[in-house]
Amino acid sequence: MDQLSQTLGRFGGVNLLPVAVALIAFVLIGAPSSWVTLTVAGLAMGMMIFLMASGLSLVFGLMDVLNFGHSAFVSFGAFVAASTLAYFGGWLGSGSVALASLALIFAIAAAVMFGMIGGWFFETVIIKPVYKDHLRQILITMGALIVAEQIILAIWGGTPMTVPRPAFLEGSWIIGDVSIEIYRVFALVLGVAVYALLYLVLNRTRIGLLIRAGVENREMVEALGFRIDRLFIGVFMGGSALAAMGGATWAGYQTLIDPTLGAEMMIIVFIVVIIGGLGSIEGTLLGALMVGLVSNYIGFLAPKMALASNMILMVAILLWRPAGLKPAIK
Repeated sequence: MDQLSQTLGRFGGVNLLPVAVALIAFVLIGAPSSWVTLTVAGLAMGMMIFLMASGLSLVFGLMDVLNFGHSAFVSFGAFVAASTLAYFGGWLGSGSVALASLALIFAIAAAVMFGMIGGWFFETVIIKPVYKDHLRQILITMGALIVAEQIILAIWGGTPMTVPRPAFLEGSWIIGDVSIEIYRVFALVLGVAVYALLYLVLNRTRIGLLIRAGVENREMVEALGFRIDRLFIGVFMGGSALAAMGGATWAGYQTLIDPTLGAEMMIIVFIVVIIGGLGSIEGTLLGALMVGLVSNYIGFLAPKMALASNMILMVAILLWRPAGLKPAIK
């Protein structure tokens, strides 16, 4: 394992793992057109999972909170966005790209606003009383996830809900023998933009410096006179908003959602956070891309192994690097 780590370090370290996976898949798949389609689909899936998981990684790293209710914001973001798109259905079907774009922006903005408000309430009412008690955190946040599912059932019902898309995001681009779904390209671009914004905030601003310092050594930052607890609520609200945005994007990707969406995504989100390493945005991105690519490649090469691919990937990485690929905390 040490020799493998040293070899990877010479050529770019763990950042090259998605490239290595893609190259191996290219050899195994054999058909370049299928490989390109699967790679774009895997990258888009990875960026959507990154949106959902990045907030949890920061909350886990900074606040030491095992928030199993994080995926509730994914569900609410998906349903709020779907309802907003349905409300502006006339704009989506008007044939105007400008009106359809506004409807999409309003849907994502509504999901993000709901995530921020819900995150404030969740941290203040549910999380704050159980700081530094992991067992109670697990129990109370799992209970909150169940309650959230019941609230969704009460408001939207148990029937799967169809999510409309803007006309300009429907269909695929055909380039030679390659078919690339337009919505997946949109999800990929959105994920890259959000990652770039998070990177700038965390690495080029004073708040970002305090957040990174708090993840590394909370006690030292507090000893220097900074109120880390004031950052908690902001980080939690931001993480919840990102989860809601990821849910909104995932809803458009699936086009059919139901109240169990959050529970289904919870496992994938935690796998990504564990693979990437606690408190690390770069690690979360890397883990999400690995999960997205491996899921699509395995789904094509060995469909019966698709459901187990994420668990196998996590076990393999943890055997090699028990702390994850790029942990920000030990």
